[in-house]
Amino acid sequence: MPTVKDVIVKKPSDEESAVCKAWPTWQCEASTFDWEYTEKETCLLIEGKVTVTDGSNSVSFGPGDLVVFPEDLKCTWQVTEPVKKYYNFG
Repeated sequence: MPTVKDVIVKKPSDEESAVCKAWPTWQCEASTFDWEYTEKETCLLIEGKVTVTDGSNSVSFGPGDLVVFPEDLKCTWQVTEPVKKYYNFG
């Protein structure tokens, strides 16, 4: 079972950013909610701040970060500033 230690957070290359900007967007107000990934998700944060925790560990990311969530990750999203992101599953 993956943990948040398996989440990848990095600054994307210009090429990666261009690919991401063709994806749909998702928005969320400041909130806390549980989430389970049934497939891999890659996203590029446009705005906002998030901390994702699995109960033992946590990872934080914000604008400009490219984030990859592994399939089967169970976690809690803590959105501290409203989020807007490009996302892609699979």
